[in-house]
Amino acid sequence: MAEINLNNVCVEAGGARLLQNVSASIRSGELIALIGPNGAGKSTLLKCALALMTPSAGTVTINGKAIADLSPIERARLVSYLPQSRLLAWPVRVRDVVALGRYAYGASTTKLKGEDTAAVAAAMHDCDLNHLADRRTDTLSGGELARVHCARAFASKAPLLIADEPVASLDPSHQFQIMSLIRAYVDNGGGGVVVLHDIALAARFADRLIWMKDGEIHANGGVEETLTEARMKQIFSVTAIVAKDQNSWSLTVTGGCS
Repeated sequence: MAEINLNNVCVEAGGARLLQNVSASIRSGELIALIGPNGAGKSTLLKCALALMTPSAGTVTINGKAIADLSPIERARLVSYLPQSRLLAWPVRVRDVVALGRYAYGASTTKLKGEDTAAVAAAMHDCDLNHLADRRTDTLSGGELARVHCARAFASKAPLLIADEPVASLDPSHQFQIMSLIRAYVDNGGGGVVVLHDIALAARFADRLIWMKDGEIHANGGVEETLTEARMKQIFSVTAIVAKDQNSWSLTVTGGCS
């Protein structure tokens, strides 16, 4: 179990305030979707949660300790991170990329043993990558490569996962596949927060939605509570029709707001 808490976090850069008194929690057993327009502060919030950015005010803790006081290795064992940009500098085997998830435990891609071997094998299996184990990553499709990065994150066995737009540039089928993998990770005891721009996808998979605009959190709660036509107008300045059919949500944008 693990929990990150952001308390009244503010971030300023270049004279602009990127976050304004943001308070939120990320905990095991829950999948959070972070929603908002471009420039809302979503990526900044995630970077503060990972101690990749220092707040100008407020605190960020993990399990009650200041996250900035932990070493990179200690943080990596508690939180796995999928950034927006996940380019690979050179073509390597799929198995070796997944094995990088064990780096925080002192493992190398060529010398896996014990728990490291088991963790990599489980991640490969869960992400349906065994048949691609020896393929070079530069020969993979976008959907296959997305699964490789998910497997690398899962192999770390960290209790928390932070993913910044994990389904960007994927077709709808692969978006659903990646979100299903992340949902399974949470259902098996992990906790996660993902940045998503597909609101219906967020509603389908997330337990909680955090709505951001202009560096502030405007709503933080369950899908039923926060996904409304009024919220879409407030956050995205659009008129929309929100409907639920059994367990699925649909969202139709009908026009912009003046």
